[in-house]
Amino acid sequence: MLTSQAEVATERPQRYLAQLCEHFAHKASGEHDQEKGHVEFDVGRCDMHAEDRILLLRARAEDRAGIDRVKQVVGTHLERFGARDELAVHWTDAEGS
Repeated sequence: MLTSQAEVATERPQRYLAQLCEHFAHKASGEHDQEKGHVEFDVGRCDMHAEDRILLLRARAEDRAGIDRVKQVVGTHLERFGARDELAVHWTDAEGS
C-alpha cells in the first residue's frame, strides 16, 4: 500500500473537510464529522483530519497510478475551494511508498 500525506494550513479546516467530503459524495463513498472524514475512490482512498489550523490529508492506494490520481483529484479540488484563502497542497510520500 502506498501512502502520501499533506498538511494544509487553514483557519477553517473543518469547513474544508466537510466541503471535500460532500463534494465527492455523488461520485464516491465516504463519510465525515467535524473532526475526520474519508472518501473512497475506485483507485484509492483519502483520509482527512481537521486539527487546529491544519487539515491533514492522507492518500492511500495499491499502486503509483492510483495514489497519483487520489492526490491530484483531492489536491486540485481543495486548492480550488480554498482559492480565497490561498490554500496550497504539497504531498509527501510516506517511507517505503
